[in-house]
Amino acid sequence: MYVILVYDINVKRVGKMLKLCRKYLNWVQNSVFEGEMTESQLEELLFAAKQLINAQTDSIIIFKNRDEKWLDKQIVGLEKSNLGTIL
Repeated sequence: MYVILVYDINVKRVGKMLKLCRKYLNWVQNSVFEGEMTESQLEELLFAAKQLINAQTDSIIIFKNRDEKWLDKQIVGLEKSNLGTIL
């Protein structure tokens, strides 16, 4: 499945969350990641993320789609992470 993950967490935990998300997804922009992953990988990521966040003040939003081809993406301005040039 294709996943877009967005998080808004306390600055004290941002580094750990960034490192965790980079294990599974591609960094797109500040606190935004995207990529293909399996359901079990998503469960692993969420389990680890729940250990990092404070559920009273932090949030994670996940958008799931069957395939990236069903998603229209438009970038206006600077593209922070150009995934098209990776071999």
